[in-house]
Amino acid sequence: MKILMVLTSHDQLGNTGRKTGFWLEELAAPYYVFKDAGAEIVLASPNGGRPPLDPKSNEPGFQTDQTLRFEADAEANAALSATVRLDTVSHDGFDAVFYPGGHGPLWDLAEDLASVRLIETTLAAGKPVTLVCHAPGVLRHAKAPDGKPLVEGKDVTGFANTEEEAVGLTQVVPFLVEDELKRNGGKFSKAGDWQPYVVTDGLLITGQNPASSGSAAQRLLNRLANG
Repeated sequence: MKILMVLTSHDQLGNTGRKTGFWLEELAAPYYVFKDAGAEIVLASPNGGRPPLDPKSNEPGFQTDQTLRFEADAEANAALSATVRLDTVSHDGFDAVFYPGGHGPLWDLAEDLASVRLIETTLAAGKPVTLVCHAPGVLRHAKAPDGKPLVEGKDVTGFANTEEEAVGLTQVVPFLVEDELKRNGGKFSKAGDWQPYVVTDGLLITGQNPASSGSAAQRLLNRLANG
């Protein structure tokens, strides 16, 4: 089993002067769900090399057993420092693709043609794609084979407007994940703020927030096991 995980390369939080990037729990929790199941993991990002970590995600209040394990894992950190360039990989040789979130993807991955192509071709090849938290926003330009928005008519979730409001970034982000999924015809649902919530529609799996990342990864493993 081989899984491609796609991270952001974007580190600026709009024009706030603050840093952003990927959210550590959304990488670490799925990483160990996959690794402990015996999967081979490849990390990719638009620019390659070490992607930016949202510094807030490594503050004590957001640390988990998995983030601490990742921080202490030399092999995992070596892989993180050497992500492959996204435009050099395809779904070939992989069983599934997983997108961790963080605010960074809203700026780069959401507009990245290599990312759009990866999502469309992976699903077209009958392989599952999983995205958590802000990462479902990366689906905004992806199309179904008939040319319609990929999420049109599909059950999806992602970072809720109420959660974006709670972190005070509604006016900072380039778009709101919930609004964008709905605009493209997605059948959006959510649980309470910060509660684990995962939605599956065929090969597309989406998770609402950081707390959903481990369970979304487990849902992906179950999907692979059951064909």
